[in-house]
Amino acid sequence: MTPADSHQTSHSPEATNRRPLLIALGITATFLIVELIGGILTNSLALLADAGHMSTDVAALALALTTTWIARRVATTTRSFGYLRAEILAALFNAALLIAVTLYIFWEAFQRLSEPPEVDSGPMLVVAFAGLLANAASAWVLMRGGGHQENLNTRGAFLHVIGDLIGSVGAIVAALIMLATGWYLADPILSAGIGALILFSSVRLLRESLDVLLEATPGHIDPEQVRQAMREIPGVDNVHDLHIWTVTSNLVAMSAHVETREEPAWSETLTLLTLLLSERFGIAHVTLQPEGQSMLPDLYRACSIDSPAGQQACRTLVASSRRRDPAAQPHHH
Repeated sequence: MTPADSHQTSHSPEATNRRPLLIALGITATFLIVELIGGILTNSLALLADAGHMSTDVAALALALTTTWIARRVATTTRSFGYLRAEILAALFNAALLIAVTLYIFWEAFQRLSEPPEVDSGPMLVVAFAGLLANAASAWVLMRGGGHQENLNTRGAFLHVIGDLIGSVGAIVAALIMLATGWYLADPILSAGIGALILFSSVRLLRESLDVLLEATPGHIDPEQVRQAMREIPGVDNVHDLHIWTVTSNLVAMSAHVETREEPAWSETLTLLTLLLSERFGIAHVTLQPEGQSMLPDLYRACSIDSPAGQQACRTLVASSRRRDPAAQPHHH
């Protein structure tokens, strides 16, 4: 079976701007040292938690930068999709790292609830305010770059910075409360609250990354609407084995088997389908296989991935091919 590759667009990872990531990395790495020292000297969990989270920011930003370079590598015969998914793997790693840090913050906060230690609130306030400025600068640089809106890899790094920004606000509030009242429980309680906010965005990023890796249909596209729109094109009787997935951020691909009539010619139908899928649904890369009643034997037409019966038909097809041609057996080295 030879699929018709009807429409190809080159996806450039240049959409991920490396310069904002590099600037944000420099700011974050510099202030990490300041906040770590401040947290140790003041005995503040809020500052130490923020410093711990900031250390993951440094790793996340460095990883985001590295994967933008890896994703630019060209496709090969053995890696026909190239390295575009490297960005999604980085986003998945960043989400998992954020969740791990959040769980650690929860544990430390729980430990301190029973016996909250004394915190040197004045210096803590100074360091937390400086951290707020540093994180705000990093977040502003990344927002100006714009990649956080469309690219999961950049969004993962951006969420790390936003988490730190929230952490700095929480540390400032905790310091003010402790300065005014001497209530040291404010430190672990606000730390746990910060962790909850970070956890919410982290789980969402994790879910989106897993959806891409599992080749789930993008949330903004309804497969049944796509199928129905394709059926309305002249020459199309039905559509099956329809699959829509995200290759990497902002690049959607699709494949399908199209049951066709003899008239009009497939080339005309293909052109209309390609324009429909690109302009109406934003599907950039489309691979369509025409199937007329007389074009393929029933077993070939039944082979599909979207149902157990279709998958069994594919296995039967492969098994029968191997029986006919022993040379088609896989070779093990």
